Amino acid sequence: MLLAVWVLTLVFMKTEPGRRSVRAAILAVSLALLSVSSLGLSAQAPTAATGVKFARISPGEMKEWLTYLSSDQLQGRQIFTEGYALAAAYVADHLRQWGVKPLGEDGTYFQTVKLKGYHTTRRSSVTVDVNGQTRTFKDGEHVTFPANAGGPQMQSFNGVEFVGSGLVVPDIKHDDYSGRDVKGKLVVWMGNGPRTLPQGAGRLLNARGQYAIETRGANASIGYASSPSAAEQALTQAQAALAQANQAVAQAQQGLLQARRGGGGRGVGGGGPDGGGAGRGNQPPSTDFTAVERVDHLLPPQFTADDDFFTFLLSAAPTKFPELKAAADRGDGLPALSLSNVKVILTIDNSYDLVSTRFSKNVVGLIEGTDARLRGTYVLFGAHLDHLGYLTAPRDGNPDLIFNGADDDGSGTTAELAIAKAFATGPKPKRSLVFTWHTGEEGGLSGSRYNADFPVIDLDKVQCQLNMDMIGRNADNDPRNANQVYIVGDDRISTDLHNLVGDVNNAQSKPLALDYAWNDPTDLQRIYFRSDHYSYAAKGIPIAFFTTGLHPDYHQVSDTVDKIQFDKMARIAQLIYETGFSVANTDKVLERDNKGPRAGKGSVGKITR
Repeated sequence: MLLAVWVLTLVFMKTEPGRRSVRAAILAVSLALLSVSSLGLSAQAPTAATGVKFARISPGEMKEWLTYLSSDQLQGRQIFTEGYALAAAYVADHLRQWGVKPLGEDGTYFQTVKLKGYHTTRRSSVTVDVNGQTRTFKDGEHVTFPANAGGPQMQSFNGVEFVGSGLVVPDIKHDDYSGRDVKGKLVVWMGNGPRTLPQGAGRLLNARGQYAIETRGANASIGYASSPSAAEQALTQAQAALAQANQAVAQAQQGLLQARRGGGGRGVGGGGPDGGGAGRGNQPPSTDFTAVERVDHLLPPQFTADDDFFTFLLSAAPTKFPELKAAADRGDGLPALSLSNVKVILTIDNSYDLVSTRFSKNVVGLIEGTDARLRGTYVLFGAHLDHLGYLTAPRDGNPDLIFNGADDDGSGTTAELAIAKAFATGPKPKRSLVFTWHTGEEGGLSGSRYNADFPVIDLDKVQCQLNMDMIGRNADNDPRNANQVYIVGDDRISTDLHNLVGDVNNAQSKPLALDYAWNDPTDLQRIYFRSDHYSYAAKGIPIAFFTTGLHPDYHQVSDTVDKIQFDKMARIAQLIYETGFSVANTDKVLERDNKGPRAGKGSVGKITR
C-alpha cells in the first residue's frame, strides 16, 4: 500500500497544481501508514480466531495447582513472607517445565518490585482571586494536598465548577453532573450526598475527585473537609511528635548497632525470603507515603480544603458557604454553580526524599510469537499472586488463622498458569504473550503499578491486557449465577476489545453469561479501579477484567479450595485464552477510541464506536 501511495505521489507531482494540492494529503496519509506499518498493524478490528485447534484448559490440573497455592503451607501468600516466596517459586518452576522464556532479571522469572518510602517536603499552594481579592493558601494551612502530589506543575483556571456533592447515583436518581460539562475545568464539591444515599456508597464518596477527573474529564478537583476541632488538632500534633520520636529511636538503634559492629553493618532492609524486611534489630524509618511508581509524574491536582477556604472561595457566589454547609449537613440537594468570577492558580511543588526501600517480586514469563514482523508486539495476561497472610490470634471464636485466598486470587493465579501452559504446549499465535503474576495487589496494586512504570517490555507495543481476579465462585454464592462472569472495562478504551470478547464467547460450545453491571462508572463497588488491570488502563492500554464477583468468604479465612467450582473456572480461563489468542494471531489492531463505559448495566452484545 505504501508503494502505491508513492507511485500516486510521483504521478501528481509532475504538475505544479498536483504538487500544491496533493503533497500535504499524500504526506499525511503516508505518515499514518508508516506509523501503522511500523507495528505491523492494520486499522481493521480483530475477529475471533477460527480454524485453530485450541488447547483445552484442564479443571483437574487447576485443582492440583490451586490446592497447593491455597494450602496452609503458604501461610496466606502475604507480600514479604516466606509463603509468598514459595508461591512465586512454584509458578516459576511450572513456567520452566513448559519452556516459557524467563523475562525477569539475570535470566530469572522474577522482576524485582521496589516499594519505596518517602518523606515529603510540602511547598504546594493554591491562590484564589474572587472579584479582585486574592488569598494564597499553603499546604497545611486550610488546604491539604496529598503527600504524593506528583511532580512540579502549575495550573490556572478562569472559573470554578461547583458540583454540589459531586455524586452520580442512578439508583436514587441523583446526578450532580446533569447537564454539566466540566472537561478541562476545576471541580469543587462538598458534603456527603443525599439522605437516601445507598448503604455501601463509601467508595463513591471517597472517589469523587477521581471520578471528576477520570470519568468527567476535569483537570483538578477540590473537596470539602471540615475544620479540625481543638482536640483533633492536638491529636494530630501528638501523632506527628510520636512519629518523629520513633524515627529518632530507630536512627539511634541503627547507630548503636553499627558501632557495635565496628561501623560496618549491612544497613536497613536486609531481606526476608521475599526480599523485604528491615533487618534483624532494625526498624524502618517513618515515611509520609510508600510508592512503587515514579513520583515525578505529573498528577491531576486533587486536595481538600476547610471552612476558611470555602468561605472565601464562595464569597461572591449566589449561595454562600454557611447556607451550603447547612444544606449539606441536612442531606439536602445542593445547587450547581458556575463561578466565573473566581480565578484559581494551583501550584504543586513537593519534593520527596527516599528514606526506605523494600523488595518483592513479580513473576514474569514470555512466549514468543511466530511472526518475525509481529513478535515484537504483545498481549499481556495478569493475575495477583499475593493475599492477606494470617492472623496471630483466633478471631470471632474461629481457630482458623490463615487467609488461604483460594478464590482471591488463587483462582486467577491458577487460571493464568493454565493459560500459559495452553500457549506453551499448544498452537502459537503471531504476536508474543507476556504473563505476569503481580505482587502486592492487596496493598494497593504494587506489582502492576511498578510494571506499568518500569515495564519488562515496551508498553507502546502492547495490544491489550487481560486480567483475572476471583473467577472461581458464584457471585454471592447464588446458584442462579452459575453461568455468570462479570466483564469490566473492555469497552472503555477499545470498543473492538469489547466486541471481540463477545464474539469469542459466542463461539464457545457453552457460552458464559457476560454481565456488565460492574462496568457501570457509578457502580458502588468501583471494581474497575480495584485490580491490577487498572495500572495498565491508566497508561492507555485496552484491558478486559474477568471476575465472578464477591461472596461472603471474600477476605475471610473461609476462602478455601473446597468451595472452588473448577469446571466453571476452566470455562472462564478458556474464554480468556481464546480471546488473547484471537488478538495475538492477527495483524489487525484494537482501535483505541476511548469512548468510556457504554456497555451499561447488564448489557451484552456488540456496541458501535
